[in-house]
Amino acid sequence: MQNEGRGVERKGADIEERLLEFAVRVGKAVDALPSTRLGRHIAGQIVRSGTSPAPNYAEACAAESKKDFIHKLAIVLKELRESSVWIRLIVKSELIPEQRLEQLRDECDQLCKIIAKSLVTAKSNHSQPDKN
Repeated sequence: MQNEGRGVERKGADIEERLLEFAVRVGKAVDALPSTRLGRHIAGQIVRSGTSPAPNYAEACAAESKKDFIHKLAIVLKELRESSVWIRLIVKSELIPEQRLEQLRDECDQLCKIIAKSLVTAKSNHSQPDKN
């Protein structure tokens, strides 16, 4: 049973690392945005939505209850989805060439799927009582 817990912790650490790397890549994309009115507006928005999933995920991992975990994980998903929209807007507005953001967009999509699946699992396990 202990090894199972370590596996979950390892997966959580891997996800947190991916979220941190995603935040770094968002920062680099923001630095590449033009200093136009639209570029500055999007920069401010995606900096917030793209850098918040990692610390919010860390908060979820330290949740005080299953309900708290689900709530905080839902915030992570919300912020990732918002980031996805900003990335698409950057591409559609031709502020940065699509090929430069393709990997960032793909990673965002993958992270959304991972977190969404984790939420489904957490919600299905929510009816089970806490061990503490």
